[in-house]
Amino acid sequence: MAESSRDFVLSRIREALRVPGPAAAPRPDFSASLHPRPAADGDDLAVAFAQSFVRVGGTFYYCESVGHFYDQLFLYKKEQQLEHLYVWEPELKKLLHAGDLVFQGDEDGFREHADASLTSCEALVARTGSILVSGATTSGRRLSIYPDQHLVLARTSQVVADIGDALQLMQQKYGPGKLPSMISLTSGPSRTADIEKTLVLGAHGPRRLALFLLDDAPAPTA
Repeated sequence: MAESSRDFVLSRIREALRVPGPAAAPRPDFSASLHPRPAADGDDLAVAFAQSFVRVGGTFYYCESVGHFYDQLFLYKKEQQLEHLYVWEPELKKLLHAGDLVFQGDEDGFREHADASLTSCEALVARTGSILVSGATTSGRRLSIYPDQHLVLARTSQVVADIGDALQLMQQKYGPGKLPSMISLTSGPSRTADIEKTLVLGAHGPRRLALFLLDDAPAPTA
């Protein structure tokens, strides 16, 4: 009885082996993006970034010109009652001086009084709404992490579709093997839900993240 059962099983296996199996699945393309890329057009990328940035909790301001940026920043400081805005990058200090905007240009009282900072960035990632910063600027690492509010001035030409594009932009800027020692991708304000699953903003970094996007696209010719 046992032998006949064994023969039956073996015969079933032989029959199954005579039938061709399904074609092997194609090898996946591991170089392909897992996510759909935003449109490559500059205006569309800026819009896609703004939508993603606001979605992760960022505060977005579009600036048509430098003068418009001055107005937006002045109103933001007034609304948020910012008394100590720290700015360490020479280009940003020069820009704010030209607009007669008050800021703190050195490190005096930084740990005690820094309620906000203004920095530049390396790139903006449209798909994730993230800001890529590095330790290569004179803002260093502290200005983007320590103050309660982190303000960023960026240009529309810095908006790229995805994270890989942002890293390529940095490689082109600094050269192969010369990337800054600190590269950070910031997606919205600092947050945690470790304590009783209650969302808390500003636990490990800035409670508020605001981006001023300055349009640096060339004016259309007639």
